[in-house]
Amino acid sequence: MDRVEYDKLSATILDASMEVHRTMGPGLLEAIYRKSLLKELQIRGIPCVAEVHIPLVYKGERLGNDYVIDLLVADEIILELKAIESILPVHRAQLISYLKLANKRLGFLINFNEHLLKKGFYRFVNGL
Repeated sequence: MDRVEYDKLSATILDASMEVHRTMGPGLLEAIYRKSLLKELQIRGIPCVAEVHIPLVYKGERLGNDYVIDLLVADEIILELKAIESILPVHRAQLISYLKLANKRLGFLINFNEHLLKKGFYRFVNGL
């Protein structure tokens, strides 16, 4: 995927997220936003999968636990969704780790519990 495609898909993700936020409002559970955003992206014809498991591997050995990505868009972009009072450094670190473990370039951390969604929308790039 080239930069133009990433940018176009990123704009669609932001727009879809804003539509979910306008429709549902803040204050609901993360699972509700995950299902709603999944549906909104599907309506727009964007391939998306919820709760994608990434195996935990340490020194080449699988440890039996998995990390779980909230949404994987077009098999390229990780969406980590929150419905919390405020984003903490640990939430940013979580998404950065997911990007590295899944070998993905782009991810968004989205906190739906904001009055204005743009205040809870964060973009992260993995330099790979």
